[in-house]
Amino acid sequence: MIDQPIRFPGQLRAPPPLALYIHLPWCVQKCPYCDFNSHVTASVPEAEYLDALERDLIAALPQVWGREIVSVFIGGGTPSLFSAAGIDRLLTQVRTLLRVNPAAEITLEANPGSFEVAKFEGFRAAGVNRVSLGIQSFDDTALKRIGRVHDGEQARRAAAAAREIFDNLNLDLIYALPEQDEAAWRRDLDTALAFAPDHLSAYHLTLEPNTAFGHTPPANLPDDDTAAAMQEQAEATLAAAGFVHYETSAFARPYRQSQHNLNYWQFGDYLGIGAGAHSKLSLPTGMVRQARTRHPAAYMSTAGTAAAFTETAVARKDLPFEFMMNALRLLDGADARLYLERTGLPLPAGLLQKARERGLLSTTAERLAPTPLGQRFLNDLLEMFLAD
Repeated sequence: MIDQPIRFPGQLRAPPPLALYIHLPWCVQKCPYCDFNSHVTASVPEAEYLDALERDLIAALPQVWGREIVSVFIGGGTPSLFSAAGIDRLLTQVRTLLRVNPAAEITLEANPGSFEVAKFEGFRAAGVNRVSLGIQSFDDTALKRIGRVHDGEQARRAAAAAREIFDNLNLDLIYALPEQDEAAWRRDLDTALAFAPDHLSAYHLTLEPNTAFGHTPPANLPDDDTAAAMQEQAEATLAAAGFVHYETSAFARPYRQSQHNLNYWQFGDYLGIGAGAHSKLSLPTGMVRQARTRHPAAYMSTAGTAAAFTETAVARKDLPFEFMMNALRLLDGADARLYLERTGLPLPAGLLQKARERGLLSTTAERLAPTPLGQRFLNDLLEMFLAD
């Protein structure tokens, strides 16, 4: 008789797909609604920061050794403040140290205010195959009200040039802006669609704590009914244009969903390097979450050492909520088999049945998906999977 390997509860037969996130934290101006780890600077210490990223990545290798990278996402801040040569150096380091899938989606976030055709052609030559432009709006007045450094014409020029340079283009828009009405939002949607993006992210403006708008909310924000009508307008307009609404704020043409974000929502693993970056890794000893030091100067001085990050084990009892918090953001949910594959635990049949009885979860056994009611009351659905 051949001995079978023992699989303990919470331990996986095989590690999940692994993505890489790289945080470049600087920007020209802090937007009043932004709660990301971004820092204003007049001069980016590019070479010093790239050195720190390399040390960070080398130190992390033992935890991800031999695993394939399925996607790379360079976020910020404003990563397009870096030079094309700097992004080329960064991606060369990544390919040298990690086993990157040749077909991996490699995304770089960019702002229209830092868009230069020659630089973005250099990004493409370096290996970036998807760009995500932070348009937010094409309206000059709206952009001023939310503290953006670009204007509508810059946004249109950047979108047109990016469409020519990159095969895969995402545009970010924000709705429920100060004094915005449904007609203005429809104009933003129509303008965005004129550039034939492959993916569009439509976010409701939120007043996050510890932001300028959180401390001093802007005047004349649309009321809840108007904001809901704007959301419905986005869904209808983009559906008519052939987009699939696959996540709360994400719309994509068929087969153009963000592979990097899908990996998050399907409870895959990700290694995050850079100031303030987060990781979720499945290790032989269990699942861990990591957080890099947030301030760029402190990060650069400690990168590659144990002082550069904190690590917390994810308890077995927390895995049901952790999985569902991600998977149920997807409107079509996730394959039920992923639950066992990504957590190592059997499906919580009792909890699933209660959620179905309340009409919050689909009755299809093969998928874990919220019903329309479950999408509307997602927090109530997720609370059912919280550990006692």
